[in-house]
Amino acid sequence: MRITKRTNIAVRLLMYCAAHPDRLVTKSEIAEVCNISENHLAQVINQLSQLDYLSTQRGRNGGMSLARPAEEIRIGAVFRHVEGALPIAECFADADNTCPLTDACRLRLALQDAAEVFYASLDDVSLDALVCDNDPLLKLLQPVACVR
Repeated sequence: MRITKRTNIAVRLLMYCAAHPDRLVTKSEIAEVCNISENHLAQVINQLSQLDYLSTQRGRNGGMSLARPAEEIRIGAVFRHVEGALPIAECFADADNTCPLTDACRLRLALQDAAEVFYASLDDVSLDALVCDNDPLLKLLQPVACVR
């Protein structure tokens, strides 16, 4: 199974916020450290704040932080929310489906079952488990220092 770029960005963003629980983090620092375009990041920030994963604060001293503790954020839920109703295969898409086998195909059911098992396995993983005591990750998620 392949996840979308949006879900990948969402998880990196949440890990960054979890790695810096003591302060507001900014879109620009996340974009730089996580190698994400600020435009894509802004869309994901908006979505995650609407889903109550992030708290955002506008203004000069603004930024974002997790809206709930990292141990309460389940990665399976994040994937389900961000991926939404995106079709796994063409036969899952109502509008773009050109497959003539859809009505009788058992592969569709097998794929639905496999996707649910995939998400269920991620339900066992908390955001905290991805970040806590992960020193190599925490080192990578340090803001880039300005050189003058």
